[in-house]
Amino acid sequence: MSRTIRHAALSLAIGCAALQVIPVRAAVPARIVSTSPSITETLFALGLGDRVVGVSTFCRFPPEVATLPKVGTFLEPEAELIAALRPDLVVVHEVSTGIDRKLASLRIPFVIVDRGTLTSVFSSIRQIAAAAGVPARGDSLVADIERRLEAVRRAGAAAPRPRVLFIIGRRPGTLADLVAVGAGSYINDLIEIAGGQNVLAIKGQPEYPRISMETVLRLDPEVIVDTVDMGETEAERRLREPINERLWRAYGTLTAVKTRRLHAATTDALVVPGPRVVEAAEWVAALLRERSSR
Repeated sequence: MSRTIRHAALSLAIGCAALQVIPVRAAVPARIVSTSPSITETLFALGLGDRVVGVSTFCRFPPEVATLPKVGTFLEPEAELIAALRPDLVVVHEVSTGIDRKLASLRIPFVIVDRGTLTSVFSSIRQIAAAAGVPARGDSLVADIERRLEAVRRAGAAAPRPRVLFIIGRRPGTLADLVAVGAGSYINDLIEIAGGQNVLAIKGQPEYPRISMETVLRLDPEVIVDTVDMGETEAERRLREPINERLWRAYGTLTAVKTRRLHAATTDALVVPGPRVVEAAEWVAALLRERSSR
């Protein structure tokens, strides 16, 4: 499984929300540290980029974050690196690593926000906006995202709903150890908004089930999207696309292969549940309509 997809699978786990009761040093926090890509993207979408003084190791969007100090991954944020940045507010997802206790012992204010689902995209935006002292911006951003997602949903509803298989994990270079998108997951929500029917949106299925090629052949999806082993840059993805599609073309009886609706592709917006959810939904919708070039 590629590094991007490993982090994608982790990013799509469900978190919980709470507000840590530690006095905030400033009425409106002026120095904010983010500990995940979705938090960073939310802060910038709220117009708070000029207050961000530190981000997680894997934050890549917007481009301005490349020069900001890094404070570890969202699974392992480093309290000492965070403290060195003298933040007024730290935004985190996880407390299982004990980061809450570490920050509390250092008297650093923090807020724990939701993650991993479409609903949590909206709740985390509002939580972050409130903690940063700009709640009205949060409401406005959520309303804009909901409006744009509804436009994608309406467009998808006007066309036939293809049966879709979405692959987010497999052994690189093979079609073994497949991990797909199931019911209740963030990407499943995107598929539905885009106008598709997830073939694995089955009651009782895990959010990300492991399946075999025998299962794929039995389900016979009309569209297959394989996001695995695509590289980290657009140039790498252009090179990997024909190589990864060739794996699937060995199964010429699959409807998606026969009708050229097989796509080896990915986008960073897909793996970061945050304000770019509209971009991700539009990307999925475009794949559902397109035929592959080969």
